[in-house]
Amino acid sequence: MTTPLSGRPAAKDLDAVIAQLSAQFGARATTVAGIRQTHANSLTWVAPQPPDIVVFPDTTEEIVDIVKLCAGHGVPVIPFGTGTSFEGHVNAPWGGVSVDTSHMNRLLAVHAEDLDCVIEPGITRKALNEQLRDTGLFFPIDPGADASLGGMVSTRASGTNAVRYGTMKDNVLSLKVVLPNGDVMITARRAKKSSAGYDLTRLMVGAEGTLGIITEITLKLAGIPEATSAGICPFPSVKAACDATILTIQSGIPVARIELADELQVKAFNIHSYLGLRETPMLFVEFHGTEQGVEEQAKRFGEIAADLGGGPFEWATKAEERSRLWQARHDAYWSALALRPGCKVIATDVCVPISRLAECVVATQDDIKATGVVAPIVGHVGDGNFHLTLLCNMEDPVDIETCRAFLHRLVQRSLAMEGTCTGEHGVGQEKMKYLLDEHPAATLDAMRAIKRALDPLNIMNPGKIVKV
Repeated sequence: MTTPLSGRPAAKDLDAVIAQLSAQFGARATTVAGIRQTHANSLTWVAPQPPDIVVFPDTTEEIVDIVKLCAGHGVPVIPFGTGTSFEGHVNAPWGGVSVDTSHMNRLLAVHAEDLDCVIEPGITRKALNEQLRDTGLFFPIDPGADASLGGMVSTRASGTNAVRYGTMKDNVLSLKVVLPNGDVMITARRAKKSSAGYDLTRLMVGAEGTLGIITEITLKLAGIPEATSAGICPFPSVKAACDATILTIQSGIPVARIELADELQVKAFNIHSYLGLRETPMLFVEFHGTEQGVEEQAKRFGEIAADLGGGPFEWATKAEERSRLWQARHDAYWSALALRPGCKVIATDVCVPISRLAECVVATQDDIKATGVVAPIVGHVGDGNFHLTLLCNMEDPVDIETCRAFLHRLVQRSLAMEGTCTGEHGVGQEKMKYLLDEHPAATLDAMRAIKRALDPLNIMNPGKIVKV
C-alpha cells in the first residue's frame, strides 16, 4: 500500500490483521463490543468511534509486531492509556487497532542520585508516586485524573503543580518510541541537557500518538518537600482573585499550586465534597519548601490577597485536610454534574498570557451570564490556564448550538489575547478546527510535513491534530 489512508481500510486487510492478532495474542486481543466501546472517546461530545479490535501488549517487541502488521495492511493504530483525555484523542474514526498499554505498567529503574526514573507508559501517576515514596522523591505533574504517564506525555499534560514544576514537556528526558513503520527510536540519553541534534523528545511530547507509540519514558523527579502548607482564600470577585494570582507570580513568590474556583464551582464543591465553603470566588494555594520558607511565602501571599480585598487566608494544617481540598479540586468534572442534572459535562480549557488572565476570565463570566449557560470555572491560574465545565442538554439541539457557539467565542477570545485554544487538554479531534486560527499556514504545513515524513501511510492515530 503506497497511498496514505484516508478512510476505513479494505475489509480484507482488516480481517487479516484481526485474524493474526487474535492468533498471536489470544485472550489479550479482543473484538468484544463492550471492550471496544470503552476504548472509544466518552468524556466529550465527540461521538464515540470504537476500534475494530483491542490488543493488550506486554513489551515493546509486541508493539513492534502490531505496528508492522498494521503498516503492511494499511490499518489504523490508536494508542490508548486510561482514556481520561477530553478531546477525542482515543477515538478510531476509521476503525483499526486500539493498542492498550495498561499491561506495560512497570517502574523499570530509579536513579535517585540523578533525580530521574525510567518507566513503562501504562503506569499511572498515583502508582508511580506510591512506588517512589521510599526514595524521598516524587513525580510532581498532577493533571487530576489518575492518568497513565504515556497518555500524559502524549497530550503534553499539565496540572495543579505546573506553576512550580512545569508541564510534561519540562519533565521528560527521553522516550523510547515505536515509529509507524515499526522501527524503535530512542529520542535522547539521560543527561539533563544536550545539544546533539533535533529535540525529538519534545516533538513526541504532545504528539497525541500521531507519530508513534511510546513504550518507555525517562522522567525527571523532584524531592518530596520538607514542609507543605496549603489553604484557601476567598475573594470578592473573580477579577480580584486573578489579580492576586498575577501579583503573586510577578512578585516571585514560589507558590507550588494556585488554583481558581469561581462561586459556582465552589457551590459544586460543597454539594459533591461536603466542604461547607463560603460560595464566593476562591484561590486554593499550596507552598513547598522548608518550614520557615513556606511560612514566609504564605505570609507574603496573604498580604497581597488582603490588599485586593481577599481573605481571611484559612490554613489546612493537617495532611488529610489538604488532601480533601485537592481531591475536591480534582473532582471538578464530577462535581459539576450536580448543577444541572441530566446534562453532559463538556470540559474545555484555554490559556492566555498571565497579564491578560483577569481580563479573559471576567469577559468569559460576562459571556456566561449573557448566554445563560451553566459553566463553572476552575483554573491553573498561575500559568494563565483556566477550564470550564460546561453543562449541556444533549437532547436539545438549541442547547447544543448555544453551547457550541459559547465555546467558539471562548477560544476566539483567548486567541485575540495572544493565547491558545488549549493549554493542556490537547487538540484531538475537537480542536483541530482552531489550529488554522492559532497558527500561520507555514506552521501547519511544517506539522503536516513531519506527519507525512514519519507516517506516510497515515495509520498512526489518524484524524487528530492536523489533516494530511
